[in-house]
Amino acid sequence: MENLRGAALMTLAMLGFAVEDMFVKLLAGVFPTWQIIGILGVGGACVFGTLTLLRREILFPRAALSRTVLVRNLGELIGTVGFVTAIALTPLSSASAILQATPLAVTLGAALFFHEPVGWRRWSAILAGFVGVLLIIRPGMDAFDPLSLFAVMGVVGLALRDLATRNVPRATSSFQLSFLAFMTLIPAALLLSFYSPRGLVMPEASHWGLILGAVVMGVASYYAIVAAMRIGEVSFVTPFRYSRLIFALVIGMAVFHETPDMPMLIGATIIVGSGIYTLWRERKLRLVRQRSLSLATTRGYETPKSI
Repeated sequence: MENLRGAALMTLAMLGFAVEDMFVKLLAGVFPTWQIIGILGVGGACVFGTLTLLRREILFPRAALSRTVLVRNLGELIGTVGFVTAIALTPLSSASAILQATPLAVTLGAALFFHEPVGWRRWSAILAGFVGVLLIIRPGMDAFDPLSLFAVMGVVGLALRDLATRNVPRATSSFQLSFLAFMTLIPAALLLSFYSPRGLVMPEASHWGLILGAVVMGVASYYAIVAAMRIGEVSFVTPFRYSRLIFALVIGMAVFHETPDMPMLIGATIIVGSGIYTLWRERKLRLVRQRSLSLATTRGYETPKSI
């Protein structure tokens, strides 16, 4: 029952993120990309800063300047800039499909940088997933859009963020990490403004609903993910992250009148299938290790009795 509740919360979180992406794309028709990033940074920093203080935690812990946290913030920055730009300039459905390759990139990074064991089956799944990305991007073909590389940039940044999070000191809470990550977006947005041909656009009354919607849906979805991970088993709940792609496809077609072509749909299917298979293999190997450890421990206790 708890797994089903966790899966439901994860699905709701993905729906929330898809709606947030919709608000961001609607905002992109009015504001320059750097300003949207700044809005998200200010909104997220205010919300998570307030939550951090309510938990009686300091906003800037000692670990804030540690290499791990700085690398995590850099990954958050790269990922946010890449994905927000991709949402603004490319179809929502294709950008969301490419984003689903993030778990595969995390597995790849864990194998390369943390030397985690990855068998040939998961290597094959990773390769297949990246082939799916190529089917969506289609480099060297007439349908290739260089702007879609911003979505790939988002995948790299978010994978870097997730990998760095593994080594963040446990004393640093997720609320503090989120506050620091959103704070990083603010000076980055100001820096990007110097290289943008578009200047600051003052929001009108009709724009505040979109801004509030993007911030509220983002924060609410974050809460839903945290709750889902705490209620259900991670290996059971995590595959429901891919429901975000379904919601993005529906929103893209209904709101933005997008028409995904067959190569894009095939590529998205390959990415999702590869990701789910990788998660399944990781769960299976984890269970095998746990059984082996349990068996070894049991034998270790039984041996003295037999002597």
